[in-house]
Amino acid sequence: MRVYSIPMRTRFRGVTRREGVLVRGRAGWGEFSPFPEYGPAECARWLAAAREAACDGWPAPVRDTVPVNVTIPAVGPERAHAMTKESGCRTAKVKVAERGQSDADDLARVEAVRDAIGPDGRVRIDVNGGWDVDHAARMIRSLDRWELEYVEQPCATLEELARVRRRVDVPVAADESIRRAEDPLKVRAAGAADVAVLKVQPLGGVAAALRVAEACGLPVVVSSAVETSVGLAAGAALAAALPELPYACGLGTLSLLEGDVVEDPLRPVAGVIAVRRPVVDEEALRRWEVSGEARDEGWRERAAAAQARLGGPPVIGAAP
Repeated sequence: MRVYSIPMRTRFRGVTRREGVLVRGRAGWGEFSPFPEYGPAECARWLAAAREAACDGWPAPVRDTVPVNVTIPAVGPERAHAMTKESGCRTAKVKVAERGQSDADDLARVEAVRDAIGPDGRVRIDVNGGWDVDHAARMIRSLDRWELEYVEQPCATLEELARVRRRVDVPVAADESIRRAEDPLKVRAAGAADVAVLKVQPLGGVAAALRVAEACGLPVVVSSAVETSVGLAAGAALAAALPELPYACGLGTLSLLEGDVVEDPLRPVAGVIAVRRPVVDEEALRRWEVSGEARDEGWRERAAAAQARLGGPPVIGAAP
Protein backbone atom coordinates (compact mmCIF):
# COMPACT_ATOMS: atom_id res chain seq x y z
CA MET A 1 0.00 0.00 0.00
CA ARG A 2 1.40 3.38 -1.07
CA VAL A 3 -0.45 6.48 0.15
CA TYR A 4 -0.15 9.65 -1.93
CA SER A 5 -1.21 13.26 -1.39
CA ILE A 6 -0.98 15.69 -4.33
CA PRO A 7 -2.02 19.38 -4.16
CA MET A 8 -4.73 20.60 -6.52
CA ARG A 9 -3.84 23.52 -8.78
CA THR A 10 -7.26 25.01 -8.11
CA ARG A 11 -9.79 24.18 -5.41
CA PHE A 12 -12.11 21.60 -6.96
CA ARG A 13 -15.39 20.48 -5.39
CA GLY A 14 -14.04 21.76 -2.07
CA VAL A 15 -10.87 19.63 -2.34
CA THR A 16 -7.42 21.23 -2.16
CA ARG A 17 -5.37 17.99 -2.10
CA ARG A 18 -6.09 14.73 -3.89
CA GLU A 19 -5.27 11.73 -1.72
CA GLY A 20 -5.49 8.01 -2.21
CA VAL A 21 -3.79 4.64 -2.17
CA LEU A 22 -1.93 2.79 -4.92
CA VAL A 23 -1.75 -0.99 -4.81
CA ARG A 24 0.18 -3.39 -7.02
CA GLY A 25 -0.84 -6.88 -8.09
CA ARG A 26 -0.15 -9.41 -10.80
CA ALA A 27 -1.99 -7.34 -13.45
CA GLY A 28 -0.40 -3.99 -12.55
CA TRP A 29 -1.20 -0.99 -10.38
CA GLY A 30 -4.63 -0.05 -9.07
CA GLU A 31 -5.89 3.10 -7.37
CA PHE A 32 -8.21 3.41 -4.35
CA SER A 33 -9.05 7.09 -3.86
CA PRO A 34 -12.59 7.64 -2.53
CA PHE A 35 -13.35 11.18 -1.38
CA PRO A 36 -13.24 11.85 2.39
CA GLU A 37 -17.03 12.03 2.83
CA TYR A 38 -17.68 8.57 1.37
CA GLY A 39 -18.66 5.76 3.72
CA PRO A 40 -17.85 2.02 3.58
CA ALA A 41 -20.68 1.09 1.19
CA GLU A 42 -19.52 3.56 -1.47
CA CYS A 43 -15.86 2.87 -0.77
CA ALA A 44 -16.42 -0.83 -1.46
CA ARG A 45 -16.98 -0.05 -5.14
CA TRP A 46 -13.81 2.01 -5.29
CA LEU A 47 -11.90 -0.86 -3.71
CA ALA A 48 -13.37 -3.32 -6.20
CA ALA A 49 -12.05 -1.15 -9.03
CA ALA A 50 -8.57 -1.17 -7.47
CA ARG A 51 -8.71 -4.97 -7.13
CA GLU A 52 -9.77 -5.38 -10.76
CA ALA A 53 -6.93 -3.15 -11.99
CA ALA A 54 -4.28 -4.79 -9.82
CA CYS A 55 -5.36 -8.42 -10.02
CA ASP A 56 -7.65 -9.05 -13.00
CA GLY A 57 -6.94 -6.52 -15.74
CA TRP A 58 -9.40 -5.01 -18.22
CA PRO A 59 -11.32 -6.02 -21.36
CA ALA A 60 -9.69 -5.73 -24.77
CA PRO A 61 -10.01 -2.25 -26.33
CA VAL A 62 -11.85 -1.52 -29.57
CA ARG A 63 -10.04 1.84 -30.06
CA ASP A 64 -6.56 3.04 -29.19
CA THR A 65 -7.30 6.73 -28.51
CA VAL A 66 -10.09 8.51 -26.64
CA PRO A 67 -11.25 12.11 -27.27
CA VAL A 68 -11.36 14.15 -24.07
CA ASN A 69 -12.70 17.44 -22.81
CA VAL A 70 -10.84 20.02 -20.77
CA THR A 71 -12.37 20.53 -17.32
CA ILE A 72 -12.65 24.16 -16.24
CA PRO A 73 -13.04 24.62 -12.48
CA ALA A 74 -14.87 27.54 -10.88
CA VAL A 75 -12.22 30.10 -11.81
CA GLY A 76 -12.57 33.63 -13.16
CA PRO A 77 -13.34 34.21 -16.84
CA GLU A 78 -9.77 35.20 -17.75
CA ARG A 79 -8.33 32.03 -16.27
CA ALA A 80 -11.14 29.94 -17.79
CA HIS A 81 -10.36 31.40 -21.22
CA ALA A 82 -6.64 30.67 -20.85
CA MET A 83 -7.18 27.11 -19.61
CA THR A 84 -9.46 26.35 -22.54
CA LYS A 85 -6.98 27.73 -25.06
CA GLU A 86 -4.01 25.94 -23.50
CA SER A 87 -5.75 22.55 -23.44
CA GLY A 88 -5.93 21.93 -27.17
CA CYS A 89 -9.31 20.23 -26.60
CA ARG A 90 -12.36 20.89 -28.75
CA THR A 91 -14.79 20.19 -25.89
CA ALA A 92 -14.87 21.97 -22.53
CA LYS A 93 -16.74 21.04 -19.36
CA VAL A 94 -17.32 24.08 -17.18
CA LYS A 95 -18.01 23.80 -13.47
CA VAL A 96 -20.84 26.04 -12.26
CA ALA A 97 -22.91 26.51 -9.07
CA GLU A 98 -19.78 26.78 -6.89
CA ARG A 99 -20.67 27.63 -3.32
CA GLY A 100 -20.05 31.31 -2.64
CA GLN A 101 -20.30 32.31 -6.30
CA SER A 102 -23.17 33.93 -8.19
CA ASP A 103 -25.10 33.17 -11.36
CA ALA A 104 -23.24 36.10 -12.92
CA ASP A 105 -19.94 34.33 -12.21
CA ASP A 106 -21.21 31.23 -14.02
CA LEU A 107 -22.44 33.23 -17.00
CA ALA A 108 -19.12 35.05 -17.33
CA ARG A 109 -17.13 31.80 -17.10
CA VAL A 110 -19.17 29.99 -19.74
CA GLU A 111 -19.08 33.00 -22.05
CA ALA A 112 -15.27 33.10 -21.75
CA VAL A 113 -14.98 29.39 -22.50
CA ARG A 114 -17.22 29.67 -25.56
CA ASP A 115 -15.10 32.57 -26.83
CA ALA A 116 -11.90 30.57 -26.29
CA ILE A 117 -13.09 27.35 -27.91
CA GLY A 118 -14.80 29.03 -30.85
CA PRO A 119 -18.14 28.40 -32.55
CA ASP A 120 -17.23 24.87 -33.65
CA GLY A 121 -16.16 23.66 -30.19
CA ARG A 122 -18.50 22.04 -27.69
CA VAL A 123 -19.33 23.43 -24.26
CA ARG A 124 -21.01 21.46 -21.49
CA ILE A 125 -21.65 22.49 -17.88
CA ASP A 126 -21.46 20.49 -14.65
CA VAL A 127 -23.66 21.59 -11.75
CA ASN A 128 -22.91 18.70 -9.33
CA GLY A 129 -26.54 18.82 -8.16
CA GLY A 130 -26.23 22.43 -6.99
CA TRP A 131 -29.54 23.88 -8.25
CA ASP A 132 -33.20 23.35 -7.49
CA VAL A 133 -35.58 22.73 -10.38
CA ASP A 134 -36.65 26.33 -10.99
CA HIS A 135 -33.11 27.68 -10.70
CA ALA A 136 -31.86 24.96 -13.04
CA ALA A 137 -34.47 25.66 -15.71
CA ARG A 138 -33.79 29.39 -15.57
CA MET A 139 -30.00 29.10 -15.67
CA ILE A 140 -29.92 26.43 -18.39
CA ARG A 141 -32.00 28.67 -20.64
CA SER A 142 -29.69 31.62 -19.94
CA LEU A 143 -26.50 29.61 -20.47
CA ASP A 144 -27.79 27.99 -23.64
CA ARG A 145 -27.19 31.27 -25.49
CA TRP A 146 -23.67 29.77 -25.79
CA GLU A 147 -25.05 26.54 -27.25
CA LEU A 148 -24.62 23.94 -24.53
CA GLU A 149 -23.90 20.37 -25.55
CA TYR A 150 -25.56 19.12 -22.35
CA VAL A 151 -25.94 19.97 -18.66
CA GLU A 152 -24.58 17.49 -16.15
CA GLN A 153 -26.44 16.76 -12.90
CA PRO A 154 -28.31 20.08 -12.59
CA CYS A 155 -30.18 18.87 -9.50
CA ALA A 156 -29.53 16.30 -6.80
CA THR A 157 -32.34 13.76 -7.23
CA LEU A 158 -33.69 11.66 -10.08
CA GLU A 159 -37.15 13.16 -9.67
CA GLU A 160 -35.71 16.67 -10.00
CA LEU A 161 -33.62 15.70 -13.04
CA ALA A 162 -36.73 14.34 -14.76
CA ARG A 163 -38.62 17.59 -14.06
CA VAL A 164 -35.78 19.73 -15.41
CA ARG A 165 -35.48 17.52 -18.49
CA ARG A 166 -39.15 18.16 -19.30
CA ARG A 167 -38.67 21.94 -19.01
CA VAL A 168 -35.54 22.56 -21.10
CA ASP A 169 -34.31 21.73 -24.58
CA VAL A 170 -30.70 21.05 -23.54
CA PRO A 171 -29.91 17.34 -22.97
CA VAL A 172 -29.47 16.32 -19.33
CA ALA A 173 -26.63 14.06 -18.18
CA ALA A 174 -26.68 12.07 -14.94
CA ASP A 175 -23.50 11.63 -12.89
CA GLU A 176 -24.03 11.48 -9.12
CA SER A 177 -27.46 9.93 -9.70
CA ILE A 178 -25.64 6.94 -11.22
CA ARG A 179 -22.35 6.65 -9.34
CA ARG A 180 -23.77 7.27 -5.86
CA ALA A 181 -26.99 5.32 -6.34
CA GLU A 182 -27.70 1.93 -4.82
CA ASP A 183 -29.21 1.01 -8.19
CA PRO A 184 -27.43 2.92 -10.98
CA LEU A 185 -30.02 1.78 -13.52
CA LYS A 186 -32.93 3.71 -12.01
CA VAL A 187 -31.93 6.81 -13.97
CA ARG A 188 -33.32 5.38 -17.20
CA ALA A 189 -36.53 4.12 -15.63
CA ALA A 190 -37.13 7.58 -14.15
CA GLY A 191 -36.75 9.28 -17.53
CA ALA A 192 -34.21 11.51 -15.84
CA ALA A 193 -31.38 11.75 -18.36
CA ASP A 194 -30.32 11.70 -21.99
CA VAL A 195 -26.68 10.88 -21.24
CA ALA A 196 -24.99 8.66 -18.63
CA VAL A 197 -21.72 9.82 -17.08
CA LEU A 198 -19.80 6.77 -15.89
CA LYS A 199 -16.77 6.70 -13.60
CA VAL A 200 -14.82 3.50 -13.08
CA GLN A 201 -13.98 3.66 -9.37
CA PRO A 202 -17.46 4.64 -8.11
CA LEU A 203 -19.04 1.87 -10.21
CA GLY A 204 -16.69 -0.89 -9.05
CA GLY A 205 -14.38 -1.31 -12.03
CA VAL A 206 -14.31 -1.38 -15.82
CA ALA A 207 -16.31 -4.60 -16.20
CA ALA A 208 -19.01 -3.37 -13.82
CA ALA A 209 -19.22 -0.02 -15.62
CA LEU A 210 -19.61 -1.80 -18.97
CA ARG A 211 -22.56 -3.72 -17.55
CA VAL A 212 -24.16 -0.48 -16.36
CA ALA A 213 -23.60 1.11 -19.77
CA GLU A 214 -25.26 -1.81 -21.55
CA ALA A 215 -28.20 -1.99 -19.17
CA CYS A 216 -29.00 1.72 -19.01
CA GLY A 217 -29.10 2.02 -22.80
CA LEU A 218 -28.01 5.68 -22.85
CA PRO A 219 -25.09 7.33 -24.66
CA VAL A 220 -22.08 7.27 -22.32
CA VAL A 221 -19.47 9.81 -21.30
CA VAL A 222 -16.59 8.30 -19.33
CA SER A 223 -15.24 10.67 -16.70
CA SER A 224 -12.51 10.61 -14.07
CA ALA A 225 -12.73 11.05 -10.33
CA VAL A 226 -9.69 13.38 -10.45
CA GLU A 227 -7.24 10.51 -10.13
CA THR A 228 -3.58 10.04 -10.88
CA SER A 229 -2.62 8.46 -14.20
CA VAL A 230 -3.12 5.06 -12.53
CA GLY A 231 -6.82 5.75 -12.09
CA LEU A 232 -7.12 7.57 -15.40
CA ALA A 233 -5.82 4.47 -17.19
CA ALA A 234 -8.85 2.56 -15.91
CA GLY A 235 -11.13 5.27 -17.30
CA ALA A 236 -9.36 5.08 -20.64
CA ALA A 237 -9.79 1.29 -20.60
CA LEU A 238 -13.54 1.71 -20.10
CA ALA A 239 -13.83 4.30 -22.88
CA ALA A 240 -11.76 2.08 -25.16
CA ALA A 241 -13.99 -0.96 -24.53
CA LEU A 242 -17.37 0.71 -25.19
CA PRO A 243 -18.97 -0.31 -28.50
CA GLU A 244 -19.79 3.34 -29.24
CA LEU A 245 -18.26 6.57 -27.91
CA PRO A 246 -20.31 9.53 -29.20
CA TYR A 247 -18.97 12.14 -26.76
CA ALA A 248 -15.58 13.40 -25.66
CA CYS A 249 -14.73 11.96 -22.25
CA GLY A 250 -13.82 13.71 -19.01
CA LEU A 251 -10.41 12.07 -18.70
CA GLY A 252 -8.22 15.13 -19.23
CA THR A 253 -8.16 16.03 -15.54
CA LEU A 254 -4.48 15.52 -14.77
CA SER A 255 -3.96 19.25 -15.35
CA LEU A 256 -5.90 19.84 -12.12
CA LEU A 257 -3.11 18.20 -10.08
CA GLU A 258 0.32 19.60 -9.25
CA GLY A 259 2.00 16.30 -10.06
CA ASP A 260 1.64 12.62 -10.90
CA VAL A 261 3.07 9.25 -9.91
CA VAL A 262 4.08 7.87 -13.30
CA GLU A 263 6.94 8.33 -15.72
CA ASP A 264 4.77 9.23 -18.72
CA PRO A 265 1.50 10.85 -17.52
CA LEU A 266 -1.82 10.40 -19.30
CA ARG A 267 -2.12 13.93 -20.61
CA PRO A 268 -4.19 14.81 -23.68
CA VAL A 269 -2.42 15.68 -26.90
CA ALA A 270 -4.52 17.56 -29.48
CA GLY A 271 -7.65 16.67 -27.53
CA VAL A 272 -7.10 12.90 -27.23
CA ILE A 273 -5.38 10.51 -24.84
CA ALA A 274 -3.78 7.22 -25.76
CA VAL A 275 -5.21 4.01 -24.33
CA ARG A 276 -2.31 2.64 -22.30
CA ARG A 277 -1.14 1.86 -18.76
CA PRO A 278 1.62 4.28 -17.71
CA VAL A 279 4.43 2.89 -15.56
CA VAL A 280 4.55 4.03 -11.92
CA ASP A 281 7.83 5.81 -11.33
CA GLU A 282 9.39 5.29 -7.89
CA GLU A 283 10.99 8.73 -7.84
CA ALA A 284 7.74 10.45 -8.81
CA LEU A 285 5.76 8.39 -6.31
CA ARG A 286 8.17 9.15 -3.47
CA ARG A 287 7.73 12.88 -4.12
CA TRP A 288 4.04 12.66 -3.28
CA GLU A 289 4.04 9.68 -0.95
CA VAL A 290 2.77 10.22 2.57
CA SER A 291 4.73 8.66 5.38
CA GLY A 292 3.52 8.29 8.93
CA GLU A 293 1.65 5.62 10.78
CA ALA A 294 -1.43 7.77 11.43
CA ARG A 295 -2.10 8.46 7.74
CA ASP A 296 -1.38 4.87 6.73
CA GLU A 297 -3.59 3.57 9.50
CA GLY A 298 -6.43 5.86 8.43
CA TRP A 299 -6.35 4.51 4.90
CA ARG A 300 -6.04 0.93 6.15
CA GLU A 301 -9.14 1.44 8.27
CA ARG A 302 -11.09 2.82 5.30
CA ALA A 303 -9.95 -0.07 3.14
CA ALA A 304 -10.80 -2.63 5.82
CA ALA A 305 -14.32 -1.21 6.21
CA ALA A 306 -14.77 -1.27 2.44
CA GLN A 307 -13.32 -4.80 2.27
CA ALA A 308 -15.87 -6.00 4.82
CA ARG A 309 -18.64 -4.81 2.50
CA LEU A 310 -16.93 -6.07 -0.65
CA GLY A 311 -15.92 -9.57 0.41
CA GLY A 312 -13.52 -11.74 -1.61
CA PRO A 313 -9.72 -11.69 -1.40
CA PRO A 314 -8.14 -8.68 0.35
CA VAL A 315 -6.78 -5.84 -1.77
CA ILE A 316 -4.88 -3.66 0.67
CA GLY A 317 -2.09 -5.55 2.35
CA ALA A 318 -2.25 -8.54 0.00
CA ALA A 319 0.98 -9.85 -1.50
CA PRO A 320 1.37 -9.14 -5.25
